[in-house]
Amino acid sequence: MNEELQILKGIHPGVYLNRKLKEKKLQKGRFAIQVNEYPQTLGDITKGKRSMNTPLALKIEKELNLAEGFLMMLQIFYDIEQEKHKLLENAKPDLSKLRRGLFWDTNMEKIDWHRQRRAVIQRVFERGNSVEKAEITRFYGDIEIEQFINKPGQLHA
Repeated sequence: MNEELQILKGIHPGVYLNRKLKEKKLQKGRFAIQVNEYPQTLGDITKGKRSMNTPLALKIEKELNLAEGFLMMLQIFYDIEQEKHKLLENAKPDLSKLRRGLFWDTNMEKIDWHRQRRAVIQRVFERGNSVEKAEITRFYGDIEIEQFINKPGQLHA
């Protein structure tokens, strides 16, 4: 179970459940009734629209011969991934150390600092001063910076 859990870590338990039901050629609606659950609830879980709950997880695990607690562990790891994603979305560099002119063509408050990291890093290392470069390096880390820069001052093509 530990090996499988390591592989599946971070996916919604409903995705796993959906795959198991397909493998066993079980219809979601019939299976839901079999475990004494509303078909809509099970459908929402398998689509990732709803979280797994402990009582339902235990019923499903018993019915599908899964290790007890497996689906809830998947749910916990999924919740952790979602929370980490939220934290990353809200994180941004110290904007007081970056000149607004560096990002003249966009509102700095609306930059998605993680999705647009390549463009941010390239712009700062092309046009930024040493304070700005230091702040971007602090924010993203040396490894992330090195992915987009060959040598100091040179960028990947």
